[in-house]
Amino acid sequence: MELRSVEELMDLLYVCRDQCGALRTAALLRRSRPADKEIQVAGLVHAIGPMLGPGDQARHAHRAADAVRPLLGGRVARLVRDHATPGPADDDLLRLRHAVEEARTAAFDAGVLEDWRTVLELVAERNSRLESVD
Repeated sequence: MELRSVEELMDLLYVCRDQCGALRTAALLRRSRPADKEIQVAGLVHAIGPMLGPGDQARHAHRAADAVRPLLGGRVARLVRDHATPGPADDDLLRLRHAVEEARTAAFDAGVLEDWRTVLELVAERNSRLESVD
């Protein structure tokens, strides 16, 4: 499945918003990397894989990455794909992994999903412009 619009992605996020900790992960990344919208969005969408079909954690991550790549671009897809993979990691992956772990136990108001629509639209628009240049 490929997500072709922010609206499709928002629908999927609404389904999994309570169980996946995505809002807390994205909010933590917003605090630590306020200018990096792509890593924030990766935190928001990292856990959509189980909603896209059955499989183990690695399969879910690959499925989620494939789904978001056309809409959100290669960097977001790489972060989503590799966040659950053990082994060498760059600073972005380490930061995402740390936020995912911290979000599991963090107790704070992470806001509402609708607050992220504009950020998703911004990243999608940027990705669309980059693709049209290639």
